Amino acid sequence: MPSKEYDAVVIGAGLVGAAIAYGLVRIGLRVAVLDEGDSVHRPSHGNFGLVWVQGKGVGRPEYARWTLESSERWFDLNASLVEDCGVDPGYRRPGGITPALSEDELCALKTMLERVRSESAAADFEFEILDDARIRTLLPACGPEVVGGAWTAYDGHVDPLRLLRALHASLDLHGARVRSQTKVRAIVPLPGGGFEIAVASGPSASSEDLAGYDPPKGSSLDGGETNKRLQAQRVVIAAGHGSKALGSMVGIEVPVSPEHGQILVTERTASILEYPTLSVRQSDEGSILLGGSKEDRGFDISAPVRTSAEIAARSLRIFPQIAKLRIVRSWGALRVMTPDGFPIYAASDEYAGAFAVACHSGVTLAANHVWQTSRWIERGTIPPEMACFSPRRFESPSSDVSKIA
Repeated sequence: MPSKEYDAVVIGAGLVGAAIAYGLVRIGLRVAVLDEGDSVHRPSHGNFGLVWVQGKGVGRPEYARWTLESSERWFDLNASLVEDCGVDPGYRRPGGITPALSEDELCALKTMLERVRSESAAADFEFEILDDARIRTLLPACGPEVVGGAWTAYDGHVDPLRLLRALHASLDLHGARVRSQTKVRAIVPLPGGGFEIAVASGPSASSEDLAGYDPPKGSSLDGGETNKRLQAQRVVIAAGHGSKALGSMVGIEVPVSPEHGQILVTERTASILEYPTLSVRQSDEGSILLGGSKEDRGFDISAPVRTSAEIAARSLRIFPQIAKLRIVRSWGALRVMTPDGFPIYAASDEYAGAFAVACHSGVTLAANHVWQTSRWIERGTIPPEMACFSPRRFESPSSDVSKIA
């Protein structure tokens, strides 16, 4: 088989694509990463920054175990990035707390965590249901409406922008070629194996819609001043909301849709939150991030005042003292959601060497994507125990699983 220019091309330079590419270059593969630019929706730039295990995997024990494994590997990932490029993503794992504002909420938390432990057959899965006194010992800033909560040891948080910067800096140091403002026009499987990827580069490269493009299989594509071709033995589609159209070029269905989330950021203040929660956390620089919203708004990334008010209202019920802080930033971003909320890990049945990865937990799963998913791609196959994350699960009417957080 003729040698290709690259061992792997990763399409998508966000947290998912960059983590997979980082794993590939660490094991010695020649890697190119294609980044379309800021003209597309970037979930990585709007991330809340949690490495969160608590409650993940209800109805899907494989996901509970996968998430827990990634949390355990996060220490190695943080250390590796600091050693490689000197940029510290700031990972901390003090454990995470979910406050409850009513006895019904507290009961639901206990039921959910007991179900996760039972379904995953992990008797050593630790959690603690916190009563009124205990949660105030851990989070003295809790307000009078908080009746208790849940704590697990596996939760933590990180600066998502520093993580993205560290991944890109380490890719550069390991010799990966990251091409910015590069739109993939076509992925053409080659008759002898491998792929030819046609790209358009430059500020205007994102003007076309991929959805209607039908590349001629096995043919070469004409180049131009801004049109280039590159060849690779493997191709990994990790392009977030663009993965659906790209996956169709190599016979992989990637059913993803946008879920709108919104974040408010306060001015810096003294440390008042030692533990992150699912919707409120304090960064290492002192700012407090408020989030937790979920809306179906298509590809609208605005930050409506109504949603900001709802986020602030619940946050103040939990931590009243943040009322004295000024809001300095707010933004909306789009999570990459699958129909059941669980990740997609897919290998093309038709074209060996083509893969697609899609998930909304790019921070939490980053460590697994570096240390595990990259190995699957190197070997050319996804392990049988991960078959439950194939998009084929959506073909069966029995695959109705409740959407996860």
